[in-house]
Amino acid sequence: MDEIMTQIENTATTLQEWWNAISFAGKNNYTLNEAGELTQQQVGQLKERVVTTLSADTADVTLKALQDKFSEAQYRCKELLVEWENTSDKLKLIGKAERFKDYLQEAAVVGEVNTLEKFIANIETELHKLVEENFIIKKQMAEEAETIAAGDNWKEGTQKLKDLAERWKKAGYLDKHRNEELWNRIEAAKNSFFERKRQNQEDVSKELLANLDLKMEMVEKAEKLAASEEWKEATEGFHNLMEEWKKTGRTIHEKNEELWHKFITAKNSFFDRKKAHFDTIQVEQEANLVAKMALLEKAEALQNSTEWGSTAQAFTQLMEEWKKIGRAPAEKADEIWNRFIAAKETFFNAKKQHSETLKVSLQDNLAQKMALLKRAESLQNSTHWRETTDEMIELMEEWKKIGPVPREYNDDIWNKFTAARKKFFERKDANREHRKHVAEKHKSQRVQQTYDFVRKLEEELKEEEDRLADFKEGIQNITPGKKEAELRAHLTKLIEQTEHKIQHKQEKLAEARKQVDDLESKSKKESDKTEA
Repeated sequence: MDEIMTQIENTATTLQEWWNAISFAGKNNYTLNEAGELTQQQVGQLKERVVTTLSADTADVTLKALQDKFSEAQYRCKELLVEWENTSDKLKLIGKAERFKDYLQEAAVVGEVNTLEKFIANIETELHKLVEENFIIKKQMAEEAETIAAGDNWKEGTQKLKDLAERWKKAGYLDKHRNEELWNRIEAAKNSFFERKRQNQEDVSKELLANLDLKMEMVEKAEKLAASEEWKEATEGFHNLMEEWKKTGRTIHEKNEELWHKFITAKNSFFDRKKAHFDTIQVEQEANLVAKMALLEKAEALQNSTEWGSTAQAFTQLMEEWKKIGRAPAEKADEIWNRFIAAKETFFNAKKQHSETLKVSLQDNLAQKMALLKRAESLQNSTHWRETTDEMIELMEEWKKIGPVPREYNDDIWNKFTAARKKFFERKDANREHRKHVAEKHKSQRVQQTYDFVRKLEEELKEEEDRLADFKEGIQNITPGKKEAELRAHLTKLIEQTEHKIQHKQEKLAEARKQVDDLESKSKKESDKTEA
């Protein structure tokens, strides 16, 4: 780099002359136009793009920073290679591979990017082969589910579908579109299989649950509106929510009361705040002037500071506080605002030259976080609950390690990133609650069936005992005659057969009663555990 700087000082008078005078590894991947746009040419799957815009007075510094970032990218590539070679389940790295590829497409780097692109392309080829193998396995599962669904052996079919679902969980990764398509085929097969076992009351249960979802959504909207300071829009929003609530049918009683309490609490909270706001707005303007004058004095005291990081943060904080304070009296508002902005611009104009090198790092951090954001958004609708949870945690840990990004992108990408994570975890919670509800319903049905079976056995046993008594009475009252011996033998045989049936039914009844006791004991333990 020292030789490059010497070349610039002695011979280069323009950016183009400077560019023609220098040389570095990977230069053939880039071009520089007269406007200073440093463009990376198309390299394999990487599209042509402008990396940055150079200026004559800082070109050498910016190029050095971009080359340093390329070295960091090479190191990340080596880390990925080591992890690839030491990981048995290669598909666990598909997210990292995609993020690294996305990063390369936007990375603020200069160097032999063709080597990095070739590396990631080879990994993607291998991952594609593994995914296709998983596709074949899961397709066979879907076909198996459809074959089971066409049968009428409910017990065996139910177990087979349950086993198939467990095998699906253990099957490897498949891209979202095809994974959902095959899983939808399995779900359709299961729905078809269980349709004939459903009860009429399920329609009522479905309506109650649907209304529950609607009212939970309305409560969530109300609680968000309760914190709003957009008084007109939020008031209209509460009016619409109230009308929607009235039109929505009933739901589970205990949940309906709980949700209504939350809804009306949020509504009252908002309108109490709204009344207080308009009651005090006039007094607040005078107090706002005093508060803004204090912020102005701080800003003017900081305008000549060279503590770039802390002072920039201080000015950001001052601006945020200024925005939060609210309006000052009109006759003073423009004057104090102009003085505040003048102090702020004095500092940031001095900071601008210093920030040129920092700009490269901010661009690189943005590229890294955009790659994480893209991966999070691709996972938000995933049904691989365990694997996706682990990767979502990993994405957050990586996000925390990355430095700041340009201010204009920070809030937007963070909100989108957290929204994607929130959507996934809310879906995960909803899925867990649904499965819990289905399990409780099945357990209740099993208990009732066992009780019914016991009653049936008791009735059958009573019939056999009555029949035995009739046979014994008959053998005692046989009329003497020619057929006496034949009739006695016949009744004796019937008595033996009936006694055998009674013994068999008594054994079955004892076993059924034991099942009832076991179910009641298990239910009590679960109830005690819940209350504890």
